[in-house]
Amino acid sequence: MPSRRLSAAATRYVAAVELIEPASLLDAGISLMLIDRDNTCVPRDTRKAPAAVLAWLDDIRAAGIMVCLVSNNFHTDQVRASAAELRCDAVDHAMKPAPFALERAMRMMGEVPERTVMVGDQVFTDVLAGNLAGARTILVRPQCRRDLWYTHIFRIFEHLALRGKKFEGE
Repeated sequence: MPSRRLSAAATRYVAAVELIEPASLLDAGISLMLIDRDNTCVPRDTRKAPAAVLAWLDDIRAAGIMVCLVSNNFHTDQVRASAAELRCDAVDHAMKPAPFALERAMRMMGEVPERTVMVGDQVFTDVLAGNLAGARTILVRPQCRRDLWYTHIFRIFEHLALRGKKFEGE
């Protein structure tokens, strides 16, 4: 049974997704990476993944780690377009921090929480959902400052929750 926990603490804190080494995931027994879309892989101000993120995802897949986009975004066409660009499967309308979409993605990809990591840029959606689903979690810094209006409010509380946390790569 996975270790589900109601916690805002991530397993790791990394400055940017491209700094997550595939070998570190393999060493941790990870075979599935669930990854957030907005401001994790795709900046909100461009809606296209940077070349560095695309190259990093190629390295992740080359290491044998499966990738699935899990997004709260309600615009299915945008999520599907990003999934095609990132060359991975996707689950939209995730409603994180509820863990149900992460659990669906794990079933879809044939993997268990113990071998899964959730990577995202928000404490109160991505990290909390990953922890509730029993997966490990990696919090990254958002790619840009542009966000939805309500995300700006969450970022205030996130700033407090992250006080004193060191991010790898900073």
